[in-house]
Amino acid sequence: MTIKIGNAPCSWGVEFADDPRNPAWRDVLAENAQAGYKGIELGPVGFMPEDPAILSDALAEHDQELIGGVVFRAFHDPAQWDDVQDGAVRTCKALTAHGAQHLVLIDSISPRRAPTAGRADAAEQMDQAEWADFRDRIAHVAKMGAEEYGLTVGIHAHAAGFIDFEPELIRLLDEVDEKHLNICFDTGHHSYAGFDPVAFMERYISRISYMHFKDINPVVKSDVIARGTGFYEACGQGIFCNLGDGDVDFPRVREILIDNGFEGWCTVEQDCDPTLPDTDALGDARINRAYLQSIGFI
Repeated sequence: MTIKIGNAPCSWGVEFADDPRNPAWRDVLAENAQAGYKGIELGPVGFMPEDPAILSDALAEHDQELIGGVVFRAFHDPAQWDDVQDGAVRTCKALTAHGAQHLVLIDSISPRRAPTAGRADAAEQMDQAEWADFRDRIAHVAKMGAEEYGLTVGIHAHAAGFIDFEPELIRLLDEVDEKHLNICFDTGHHSYAGFDPVAFMERYISRISYMHFKDINPVVKSDVIARGTGFYEACGQGIFCNLGDGDVDFPRVREILIDNGFEGWCTVEQDCDPTLPDTDALGDARINRAYLQSIGFI
């Protein structure tokens, strides 16, 4: 059994490719290597170069393996379907060019859901017809990634999207062919949504193909849920703390993965605001790796 630990550009505050606050992509690669990681995600397509030769040379220079990439776009909005497909195709091409395996699908933040992140009982629900179309858009991209590009595709629940809460994730898994769609399981977002990540892993480990390691500060979580604070504002308030400092039981997460023979990458994701004066992405990356090493992941 081999578990490998990587990191992702979102730990450096990179959420959107065109955000002027983003650090330089080469700096992210260099700092990921300095922190001791051997693997990194693509980040939003367009953040790193889409010319395979340029990115291949940079990955090799820093002894990095490309793990996977995320399509974080508005699957919930039919008017943005062209944008979703554009992001999906470009991400698939980038991943296959570098031998990466994991395509992660995330329904991006919806204004209809943002005020009720973390509050399943208050969140607006799609009607049956809207859900069916939404599900079919996810299934279409999942099938494309799996069949046309040979990727392992995982759905990732995310605060303030329409796959946020555990029942929605389970419903989607029940309705989309397992040959095309599994789970990229994010421990932090599951906690943010008000559910127990360990209990979910115990029940659905057979569908989990990839892991995102994220921890949640329970004090900040309680405050932002009570206030209806926006997701990115919550990131700025430190809702995603260093691993081991929050409410996710990572020693038990490790046990579940090992007991079930999990193989492959687990990626640290600590979403942050890169412009805040106390943000130290490199320092946090080092701390998170050291924590995972201390509990036997490395």
